[in-house]
Amino acid sequence: MNFDPLQMSSRSLLSRRDSLWYGGLSALGLSLVDWMRLRANADSKLPIRAKSCILLWLDGGPSHLETFDLKPNVPSEVRGPFQAIPTAVPGIELCELLANTSRVADRLAIIRSMTSPLGEHGIANQYLLTGYKPSPALEYPSFGSVISHMRQDRNALPPNIAIPEYRPTAGSGFLGAAYRPFAVGGDPSQADFRVRDLNFFPGVTEQRINRRAKFVNEFDAAQSAFESSDAKQDSEFDQAYRLITSGNAKQAFDLKDESDATRAKYGTRMFGQSCLLARRLVERGVPFVSVLNTGWDTHSNLKLQLRDGYSGAKVGVGLIPVFDQAFAALISDLDDRGLLDETLVVAMGEFGRTPKINVQGGRDHWPRVFSVALAGGGVRGGQVIGSSDKTGESPHDRPITPSDLACSLYTLLGINPADELRTADGRPVQINQGGRFIDELVS
Repeated sequence: MNFDPLQMSSRSLLSRRDSLWYGGLSALGLSLVDWMRLRANADSKLPIRAKSCILLWLDGGPSHLETFDLKPNVPSEVRGPFQAIPTAVPGIELCELLANTSRVADRLAIIRSMTSPLGEHGIANQYLLTGYKPSPALEYPSFGSVISHMRQDRNALPPNIAIPEYRPTAGSGFLGAAYRPFAVGGDPSQADFRVRDLNFFPGVTEQRINRRAKFVNEFDAAQSAFESSDAKQDSEFDQAYRLITSGNAKQAFDLKDESDATRAKYGTRMFGQSCLLARRLVERGVPFVSVLNTGWDTHSNLKLQLRDGYSGAKVGVGLIPVFDQAFAALISDLDDRGLLDETLVVAMGEFGRTPKINVQGGRDHWPRVFSVALAGGGVRGGQVIGSSDKTGESPHDRPITPSDLACSLYTLLGINPADELRTADGRPVQINQGGRFIDELVS
């Protein structure tokens, strides 16, 4: 039969015939989650639940104890300075600074039992952004690079876009420069924001670019015939040519098309406007967009950095309120536009923070347990997956590794984690190794 339950959106209904087919699976002891796992292991052509992914990378390691996993009934040195508040989902509480996020909690799946042994920024970044522990022998590609490699889209817009930049650990690894993220550069919140390398250099006209494109294409064709190459990926020149000569592609980056009300909803700061730009890009078919939000390495003055920021008398522009406004706006905006079901949104950093506040009023690196928030893309919202112990020191139940998370993200995006990539010397490397799909995301 051709019917596949995973091709249904979360709002689809089963026909009578389909129900009988699925009931047959149940009679064999197979749940929908079991079916997904079997398909992930056996079929390289998985159905796509999410067409695009927006990764909100909270660089430096956000404190789980001040965001998604507060411990209100423990001593103050563990509890921290902020209170827990109820959300739209009974029984789920978040930090008081996440008031907007609390109202969209019914769309969120919050993992509170993420765990890793790596507590240094660089190597922890690599593990979370690739699903592989770092190796001196091989540089693994990050999510966006793998997705762009597997999708082979020929959109004028790059398939892997970073706003405003990307960490070196979020690069293309052994896949090479053709799959490197396109970094827009600059600050989307500024009136003079321009995307780096999007316009012609002075003195270079479109006619000159067209002549160069013709020459490059003829050269590539001759080289391909000589080498009998079967490579499918465009050259970097091809991608750049389509981008700078496409008016529609350039318009995708123009936030002036958005109303003042929409821009204000996301917040006027860089992170908020970057999230708005990410929405515009996935709306136009970009498979992977990452938004870099720095400053979460809060070793000291945690209260100041997380709540108030460094803006003198102006309170409420710290890391959490800025994140809260933009994150909630992104989820609501995608939902209002009918895009949330097909857009996977992931908010995470490389680890959490220590379960005890240090003498400088901050928290140090703590990878043993931390939180990740997901929404959209076929993920069942309104739930918490796993838990940490009473002080947020270790997983209490359902420990989930970065490899498990990577396996799940790829599967939701229709990419078989068991498929193989090839290094420059032809060595096969599995997209994901050792990870298990997180059943609760769709069950």
